[in-house]
Amino acid sequence: MAFDALRIRFITSIFFSAVMLTGITVSRITYIALFGIILLLCLWEFLSQFHGGEKEPGSLALFNGMLLGVLPFLGTAALQAGWLSEPVLGKAVLVFVPLLFGTFLIGLFEKRPDPFGMIGHTVTALLYLGIPFALLNLAALNPDGTYRLDLVLGLLLLTWTNDSGAYMVGSKIGKTPFFPRISPKKTWEGIAGAGVLTLGIAAALSYWFPAIALGHWLMLGLLVFVFGSLGDLVESLFKRTRQIKDSGHLLPGHGGFLDRFDGFVFHLPFTATYFLLFVH
Repeated sequence: MAFDALRIRFITSIFFSAVMLTGITVSRITYIALFGIILLLCLWEFLSQFHGGEKEPGSLALFNGMLLGVLPFLGTAALQAGWLSEPVLGKAVLVFVPLLFGTFLIGLFEKRPDPFGMIGHTVTALLYLGIPFALLNLAALNPDGTYRLDLVLGLLLLTWTNDSGAYMVGSKIGKTPFFPRISPKKTWEGIAGAGVLTLGIAAALSYWFPAIALGHWLMLGLLVFVFGSLGDLVESLFKRTRQIKDSGHLLPGHGGFLDRFDGFVFHLPFTATYFLLFVH
């Protein structure tokens, strides 16, 4: 049984990596499609824990939350790709505000024991998932048609190194609990190992992608290490609150998409903002 589980996990990893690398490297169009799908799946996993999902597949609240969560991503992608002008986007933002306030109307007319809880979950999904992916678009896509493959691939490699480093080092020599209230298995030793490995990959990225200077890669690596690790804890808090083991079951052997992108999503407001302010 253990071997079968390991084999399933390995096959999923190979397939997942192949799809990710293909979507990222082919073109900006495949990047937009790939991350749009990832965002929708993360929104579904998060929101279905509170309303809709398998129990209520036609839930208006679920549809509304996913729509609001994906619109900032679509808007920034269209703007940066040159498909939408700034004046048109400005008008679209004006339409977005009434849609956001429509969430209150759903809470008013749907018979729910906690309508403001539903409103809070919808707004949280927008802030937690929708805004970070929109920020990534602003950093990765340029109005002149160019696409920052180096940034997207680099941030993903740093995130995967941080996650894998914490697990590998922690499972081998980890003894001192890091945040036992939320994640008892995480250790200070694992965190330290993740930091060293992530900064090492950040230094290597300056040779692979020299358009971004070494100092900037190291700073991006540090931000990924700090806020990616905290993002993993935030998702652990979410799962502990909902009393679930995984955010979903779409990735056999790995859980859900939110399980795989929790650190990536959480560091984006910091890494993308740093890139836009100091590197772009």
